[in-house]
Amino acid sequence: MPSDPNCIFCKIIEGKIPSRKMYEDDELFGFHDIAPWAPVHFMLVPKRHIPSMAQLTPEDSALMGKIMTLAPRLAVEAGCNPYPKGGFRVMVNTGAEGGQEVHHLHVHVMGGPRPWLRG
Repeated sequence: MPSDPNCIFCKIIEGKIPSRKMYEDDELFGFHDIAPWAPVHFMLVPKRHIPSMAQLTPEDSALMGKIMTLAPRLAVEAGCNPYPKGGFRVMVNTGAEGGQEVHHLHVHVMGGPRPWLRG
């Protein structure tokens, strides 16, 4: 599976950098954010190095669909209250102007008591 030897998320996926892993399958890796914005804050990343959402192609549709359908289940398992009374936020930063700091596609999932919510 293509990876970038200089990418911190590729190193986390390969086990070269420790993480608080919460999910793994053949295509995806999920781990808790080291600087959480919310009581529940984890990321889902493809194991294949994709620099950002801007580099997705139509062939990545199933992968992104898998991420988006997996996120609700993992959010509840991680401690978010179920919809509709509870919920969570899904966020993808894309590019420098979009706030992306690590240039490996990653989907943030955040939730928990509301005071953390920004905007």
